[in-house]
Amino acid sequence: MTILILGLVVFLGIHSVRILAGPFRDAQVAANPKRWRGLYTLVSFVGLALIIWGWVLARPMAPQLYDPPTWGRHAAWGLVWIAFVLMPTANAPTGRIKAAVRHPMLLGVIFWSAGHLLANGDLASVTLFGAFLAWAILDLISALRRGEPAPVVVKPRADLIAVVAGTVLWCVFVFFLHRILFGVSPLG
Repeated sequence: MTILILGLVVFLGIHSVRILAGPFRDAQVAANPKRWRGLYTLVSFVGLALIIWGWVLARPMAPQLYDPPTWGRHAAWGLVWIAFVLMPTANAPTGRIKAAVRHPMLLGVIFWSAGHLLANGDLASVTLFGAFLAWAILDLISALRRGEPAPVVVKPRADLIAVVAGTVLWCVFVFFLHRILFGVSPLG
């Protein structure tokens, strides 16, 4: 669990700089945007690698905290599919989804983590997905308080691309990559 927790601290820590130290972040971006993006990316990858490694190590020995509901796995499929549609929308041209949702990446993380909490009740999974859920909610509150202007719809076709791309990525993860990367098949 130590590696998993360290990974969460590193990954969510760098992703929380805007919440906890917005002026510092803004100063770093203004001073040298490439350096900030490089550091941000490097720290994120290290944190993500530690999270995956820590979860894979901790999960087989993690005690069961609760028994997920029998319908939890099916609900997770739908919630994670929504997440896979929302997440790429964050960096795509603004369509109706992005304009309506305002913060699709954060809502995608909320759906992703909530779905996984419905399907997994072991300590390692609850730690991982609970931490991401808590972080995404806090970041969403922070983003809404910043009062950023609503994006203007530029490319309605972006919604179609997001749904198709998200669905394809979801299928690739569900049917292939999830078992390879995490040793667990969402299909049972």
